[in-house]
Amino acid sequence: MTRFAELAVSTNFSFLRGGSHPEELVAQGLEIGLAGIAVADRNSVAGVVRGHAMAKEKGVRYAPGTRLVFRDGAPDVLAWPMDRAGWGNLCRLLTLGNRRAPKGECHLDRADLLAWGSGLMLGVMPGRDLRRLPEPGLEKIIPLSRSFPRKRESRVSLANVGDEKAGSPLARGRAEDEAALNSLPATLVTLAEAFPGNVRLMASRLYGAGDRRRLALLDRLARHVGVPLLATNDVLYHHPDRRPLQDVLTCIREHCTLPAAGRRLEANAERHLKDAAEMARLFREHPGAVAESVAVLERLGFSLDQLRYNYPDEPTGDAASPQEALILHTAAGARQRYPDGVPAKVQKTIAHELALIESRQYAPYFLTVHDIVRFARGRGILCQGRGSAANSAVCYCLGITEVNPETSDLLFERFISPERDEPPDIDVDFEHERREEVMQYIYGKYGRERAGIAATVISYRTRSAVREVGKVFGLSDDTIGALSGTIWGWSSAGVREADIARVGLDPEERTMRQVALLSRELIGFPRHLSQHVGGFVMTRDRLDEMVPVMNAAMEDRTHIEWDKDDLDAVGMLKVDVLALGMLSCIRRAFAFMERHYGVSTTLAAVHQDQDPAVYDMLCRADSLGVFQVESRAQMTMLPRLRPRQFYDLVIEVAIVRPGPIQGDMVHPYLRRRQGIETVRYPSPALEHGPADELEQVLGRTLGVPLFQEQAMKIAMVAAKFTAAEADKLRRAMATFRRTGTIHTFRDKMVEGMVARGYERAFAERCFQQIEGFGEYGFPESHAASFALLVYASSWIKCHYPDVFCAALLNAQPMGFYAPAQIVRDAERHGIAVRAVDVNFSEWDATLEPGSRSEACVPASAHS
Repeated sequence: MTRFAELAVSTNFSFLRGGSHPEELVAQGLEIGLAGIAVADRNSVAGVVRGHAMAKEKGVRYAPGTRLVFRDGAPDVLAWPMDRAGWGNLCRLLTLGNRRAPKGECHLDRADLLAWGSGLMLGVMPGRDLRRLPEPGLEKIIPLSRSFPRKRESRVSLANVGDEKAGSPLARGRAEDEAALNSLPATLVTLAEAFPGNVRLMASRLYGAGDRRRLALLDRLARHVGVPLLATNDVLYHHPDRRPLQDVLTCIREHCTLPAAGRRLEANAERHLKDAAEMARLFREHPGAVAESVAVLERLGFSLDQLRYNYPDEPTGDAASPQEALILHTAAGARQRYPDGVPAKVQKTIAHELALIESRQYAPYFLTVHDIVRFARGRGILCQGRGSAANSAVCYCLGITEVNPETSDLLFERFISPERDEPPDIDVDFEHERREEVMQYIYGKYGRERAGIAATVISYRTRSAVREVGKVFGLSDDTIGALSGTIWGWSSAGVREADIARVGLDPEERTMRQVALLSRELIGFPRHLSQHVGGFVMTRDRLDEMVPVMNAAMEDRTHIEWDKDDLDAVGMLKVDVLALGMLSCIRRAFAFMERHYGVSTTLAAVHQDQDPAVYDMLCRADSLGVFQVESRAQMTMLPRLRPRQFYDLVIEVAIVRPGPIQGDMVHPYLRRRQGIETVRYPSPALEHGPADELEQVLGRTLGVPLFQEQAMKIAMVAAKFTAAEADKLRRAMATFRRTGTIHTFRDKMVEGMVARGYERAFAERCFQQIEGFGEYGFPESHAASFALLVYASSWIKCHYPDVFCAALLNAQPMGFYAPAQIVRDAERHGIAVRAVDVNFSEWDATLEPGSRSEACVPASAHS
């Protein structure tokens, strides 16, 4: 029985070239019975993790690799690592090309491959788009002299098709093809001598008149050099149906319309995955080339599972180990947090967390974050941990977060779980104006070869997809503008027929139908890589031997090729070093208060105040400029919810979100809070569990689920999800826009709850809320951290409105309101605001002496 492995697969991470997702290609490979598949994108490994994850799930043999494209005229070379050292060399090679090039480019020469090719299996690509092959015999292509002189008879001429202008994209493409064919023998011999036994000559069918002669020539060339011929289909998409989209991608890349694309498009729809029988038929005169694909796959022993991430070594002082150092730092912090003694509940929580941290060997991770926060505070940079860190008593004692876990009931399993073989995720917000100091400290401490920012995959959404596809089909700018104007926000649902008709176009017209269909297919395709907003990856070993590093658009920034989901899949640490404008505002406000009023305070001290006057101000919706509750929707909600304590602010932050709104949770909560509706907790049939099992989950939100953590807890308690399954549910929420996999949990959760006696309507509402979180997830841990800043900014506005106005002006741009609106609001609160005066005004807004009721905020000179 013939077996075949496709080793030359380009995904849509060969940006604007590949026409299928990595997951689609792996799934199709399984469907048609391939022995294995290797992803090799153009000068990149950005898509290999997603293919790896799907291959593990489906049980498909999988090999990561890349397609090396050179700038010196050498033919493309496919490179697949055979072991861990080979993967490190491949990453170093790509990093070299990335770092010497502008963002988004990789400049490699054949000499670079010779320097870093150890441990790699190499496949030399002869090129596909050659129009005519040389008539002379092989000796004319491969001279007996190994010097490869540039003889006239050894060069290959390409047929002239049409009147092509010099310098046109088609002419340039032909010139590159000619150069690649002319350098093919030299490259093949050079690589075969440098890496004996690890070089193959790739061969694919072009479905043209000269196919048999071309394959025969390649076979003779391979035999002459002494390397095996390797069959491939040089795949661009998983199924022939995807060819139209691949044509569109080509036009987008070449900045042309479909009618003008000409031979820049593929001649047919044959560059898809083919099964072994079809490949055996195509290569029936060279059966060894098909068998060689399986032989090569067997030699590719590297898997991404072999990557072992090592935390950076952190100074431990007098402690004998990182764990002991963490225990000492935590104990010292606990004494500061609880000067009257650490409560027994907190001691128990700390002991539990430290034991789990030790079992997972996460202590260096916490020391890393602790050191970053220590540096920032040593420089006077205000910072505040949020997200999953707010779930942790250890983080609270270390000063990473100001949210006291004693006063919250957050899901610790969302932070660290024995079932999750990955590091926890800590987000820390820093003043947006000074975050760069923190980031450069990290680069300086670990070095560029051991620290880098995670990537963000910029993908097509409905509006950008419609614009690009519309241009390819030649639609006018007015038509494209009208279509894109019907799309709301960040929608990924595609343009609807009703929207097309609403702008006066015919949705059944052929071109319009194709634009709608292909733009919908394009949604979710990666467009390019960018840097994450602040997710830092730090390693003890060389980072550039785990994943390639590349230049960012911003000066002095470098980032890696994998995004946060890829990092999770391979178990790599990420610390989010984020920027938050309100922290800049609050720090400036604290400085004004100390300078003009002699009041010295901190975020923690303000939070402990809990002044009724602050809540009175919020109940009046007097919240212009206040963090998170300044929008019109929040101002409408404040008088209805009437917050009177800190946890009310946590709810306020989270309730005006798509999750609770889509799940129809907002009005029931408000009615219960106002006493209009009786508070009740859904319960299962008595024989299936205790009647109050959800009261502990929903007690603080009056029986109505409002938070992501509650959705997870309901899945665990009411639908009997395991902690690991609940974590998969969380991931599905987080990646809903990209993968749309959250629906796969619907039956398990809804039917699981119904089977235990819960009302189907309640179960479906809970899942609708989870789908809403997929559109905009907002967990309680984030809401708790943000609520602290809501109270702090409200407290400043309430008691020092002049300070708040000046600090807010100096922290612009941020928030919903223009400086003029902020100034009018200050005047409404009795603050005198003086006009700009070139003789007296400073660059920033300042405070001038006066009585408390006559405090003045001069407008800044740049407002």
